[in-house]
Amino acid sequence: MKTILVTCDGGVTTVLLNRPEVRNAFNDTMVSELREVFTNLDKSTRAVVLTGAGKAFCAGADLNWMKQSVSYTQEENATDAGAMVGLFRAINECPIPVIGRVNGAALGGGVGLISCCDMVVASDRAKFGLTEVRLGLVPAVISPFVLGKIPKAEARRYFLTGEIFSAEAAQKMGLVQKVVSLETLDQAVKLWTEALASNGPNAVGEAKRLVFEVSDRATDDALQFAVDVIARLRVSPEGQEGLAAFLEKREPNWK
Repeated sequence: MKTILVTCDGGVTTVLLNRPEVRNAFNDTMVSELREVFTNLDKSTRAVVLTGAGKAFCAGADLNWMKQSVSYTQEENATDAGAMVGLFRAINECPIPVIGRVNGAALGGGVGLISCCDMVVASDRAKFGLTEVRLGLVPAVISPFVLGKIPKAEARRYFLTGEIFSAEAAQKMGLVQKVVSLETLDQAVKLWTEALASNGPNAVGEAKRLVFEVSDRATDDALQFAVDVIARLRVSPEGQEGLAAFLEKREPNWK
């Protein structure tokens, strides 16, 4: 691939945005390659780590790519935005846990990427911003995913001002779950990947789905969905193995 590097080690797939010369900014190739990776992950993958090469995580859209869009028709812009939607949905709906490892600046679409991750650890030096309004635009495509992570009150400020904010501010609003030094980013990621690897792989995927399904349903419908899920998982091979291992005081076979 031309814009990303993918490595697999011990059930952890690392997806590295690899355009450090432009601060890992998006272009159409990166959008296509990222979507390809997240829709075709190896079945042995227990966690995906998304990070950036160099000093930045992702600075949003590439300048040359934006220059091309100046001459686009409205229909061509809709097609372009639709491709971005496909990428963000692929990450957001990935059945395997996705960890955002924010090594540096995350701006515009970079914030969109981490909004689609299940958990995010950021360097205390990282900066964030929803800067589209500075270009006379809005964070339209990423807005459903960002609003799934941060309160509306915060969006009403940062969508409108385009301000740059710190990792600590990102953590307070829920965009980031953990802030550490740049030197300990990998250690923080490892704690999460080890925790995920100790759990039933099918259960982890079902737990991720549960968050989306229950939060989007009316109460009665959500309760019925929950009943159906737990009944199905209790009789599943993984559920039976997990319960047997617990009762027999041994490790389950997925360890």
